[in-house]
Amino acid sequence: MTELKDILYKVSITSTSGDMNVDVKGICFDSRKVKPGFLFVAVKGTQSDGHEYIDKVVAAGAQAVVCEKLPESISDHATYVTVKNSAHALGVIAANFYGNPSEKIKLIGVTGTNGKTTVATLLFKLFNAMEYRSGLLSTVVNKIVDKEIVATHTTPDPIQINELLLQMIEAKCTHCFMEVSSHAVDQGRIEGLHFTGGLFTNITHDHLDYHRTFESYIRAKKGFFDGLPSDAFALVNVDDKRGMVMLQNCKAKKQTYGLKKMADFKGKIITNSIEGLEVEIGGRNVWFRLIGDFNAYNLLAVYGAACLLGEDQELALMKLSSLTGAPGRFELVLPGSKFTAIVDYAHTPDALKNVLDTITHFRSGQEQVISVVGCGGNRDKTKRPLMAAIACKYSDKVIFTSDNPRDEDPMQIIREMQTGVSPSDVRKTLVMVDREEAIKTACMMAKEKDIILVAGKGHETYQEIKGVKHNFDDHEVLTRMLKMFSN
Repeated sequence: MTELKDILYKVSITSTSGDMNVDVKGICFDSRKVKPGFLFVAVKGTQSDGHEYIDKVVAAGAQAVVCEKLPESISDHATYVTVKNSAHALGVIAANFYGNPSEKIKLIGVTGTNGKTTVATLLFKLFNAMEYRSGLLSTVVNKIVDKEIVATHTTPDPIQINELLLQMIEAKCTHCFMEVSSHAVDQGRIEGLHFTGGLFTNITHDHLDYHRTFESYIRAKKGFFDGLPSDAFALVNVDDKRGMVMLQNCKAKKQTYGLKKMADFKGKIITNSIEGLEVEIGGRNVWFRLIGDFNAYNLLAVYGAACLLGEDQELALMKLSSLTGAPGRFELVLPGSKFTAIVDYAHTPDALKNVLDTITHFRSGQEQVISVVGCGGNRDKTKRPLMAAIACKYSDKVIFTSDNPRDEDPMQIIREMQTGVSPSDVRKTLVMVDREEAIKTACMMAKEKDIILVAGKGHETYQEIKGVKHNFDDHEVLTRMLKMFSN
């Protein structure tokens, strides 16, 4: 247990009512999880407002409440603390409650539209390969050394983050590599955390369903770098036109990486093939198992971060050259089979273009590219026609299908995608709402040496329909179909 006044250290308080010396047994912001002796933080979320449940949590035994506005009736059995922004206060409170674990570990945050998962995963794998004990907080999975914990969000909530960081410290981890989403920055989920470094991959069209404007999306990403302390480093992709924007007003040590412009960590692609990449880094030519220009950037970011963390350059490159990327990121399925089949998480226009650009680079000219593409429901609708247009431009045949429709009609999502298809490209498209049938059809259509891309879901092992997650794994379905049609 911890005293309330200690938990509120560094929180900007506007008023208090009640005893500030009470002991707090736990903290939460979900009214359903309140237990006697808990501190409840009333947060205004996108779906509900915690302020509506204050009376309920006090009746359930909450010891204290942090809120932006006091309820009409005040109970004598609880302490009330008002703050300007309860979501931001939650981050600081969580850090204090768990003993500020981010100050006892080297916490590296990775942000950007594309590449976050690959960069964070590669850093985790690299540091484990260099015999460190480290943790990972990512879209795919959370890890404490070799222990896996299911990930539900790209960036967990502040209580989960600090709880996981504390578990990492107890497991003697020295480093943690964490994806930082724009939602997490905007919602204050990283408040109270002390970062040793921050990485920026790129920024392209995404999440406008939440941020509304591209400028607002950029500001959220930049907010992460604005908050870095002076003893941290900020490593950005200088080839992205917003890379240097991230460094404006940033107090951290500013560093850059890139393939085109002058940079602190400069790379040059020597060979780019379906087998891997040869890149000149730090005056050395190194062969990597990852594929595509976009992965050359990811590798540079990881190498640069390792150097800034004080690691030996030669050792970092040697270990990095043997690593594979994150699951579902340009993942070859059944290599050596009749077709080349790829599963990729690409769910933004830029990510899809990068993947198809890479595939185009590998073509000898005779193979067909058959793409299976969908768009998620309850997400940014403006990218749907853009993704359809890109799929058509770089593919010989395109099958539009369902992704995670969530609460939307999958056929309506596809119709919105089709508005991006030019009249001359209509003939190369098919519509198959059933995703398994779409993958099966792509395999039936493919001839020897053709390339099949199944995009959008990557590592996910479910399909979300009307609030229910149904088992569905692109990799598993594609493997089964390849075996069926490769004979």
